[in-house]
Amino acid sequence: MFRSMYDTDVTVWSPQGRLLQVEYAMEAVKQGSACLGIVGAKHVVLAALKRQPNELSSYQKKLLEIDEHMVVAIAGLNADARSLAKYMRTECLNHKYVFGAPLQAARLVVDVADKYQRCTQMYVRRPYGVGLLVAAYDATGPHLYETCPSGNFNEYVAMAIGSRAQSAKTYLEKHFETFKYCDLDDLIKHALKALAGCVSSDKALDKASASLAVVGLADDGVAVVSKLVEDDAVQPYLDAIDIAPAAVEETKMTDEPPPDDTATIPPPEGEQAGDVDMS
Repeated sequence: MFRSMYDTDVTVWSPQGRLLQVEYAMEAVKQGSACLGIVGAKHVVLAALKRQPNELSSYQKKLLEIDEHMVVAIAGLNADARSLAKYMRTECLNHKYVFGAPLQAARLVVDVADKYQRCTQMYVRRPYGVGLLVAAYDATGPHLYETCPSGNFNEYVAMAIGSRAQSAKTYLEKHFETFKYCDLDDLIKHALKALAGCVSSDKALDKASASLAVVGLADDGVAVVSKLVEDDAVQPYLDAIDIAPAAVEETKMTDEPPPDDTATIPPPEGEQAGDVDMS
């Protein structure tokens, strides 16, 4: 996309019927580090790649806890994500204070999507340049929602957003039918295997760059809890899946043709490369 006279304001439509400012915000989500979510029978698992701006800085936080029953993963501008997370926390706190019960995730996601959409039709504000994966467990069960800077939102069984997210989507599409039969440990392993495909080729998935969040029923089967799994707590799961370089390459989408093994076979001794034995 190139700069033009139609991208200086969010309310200006181009002759092609496009809102370029909204498209720029959606591009910011695609450039953010990858995150994904998986829905099981009793749990929702989020996994995210923490990005380190430079060698002297710490990793940026990618998973934000909203309430006891809700966690979000972010891809895009962290500042916008913190602003939306503060709004979501306030809404959950107000609902719990008034009604004495946790806020249903679907209602909150609709409110957040409306907040997104208002920024696409008001010239005083730019669109939010962040996408959210909202994992929640409420009275209707486990849910995973995705929000978009355009104001759209959808519910998924499994979803990945961010940079190189297509590799994770390919893995999730192959295995999504088995997620509802998996226990919590298997869901976490699936999430890490899918996340490994989003890592750049010169790096490997490790405990410093990977973070996990789990939302679902506690061991007693009654209480709903959410917890973040980061740093040293991620290492046992990485050891369990033992991601090999070949497995990672299989997960990543490549258009390269398979190597031609016959090209490396030398001709028999005494024959030229162009001679063919027709006998």
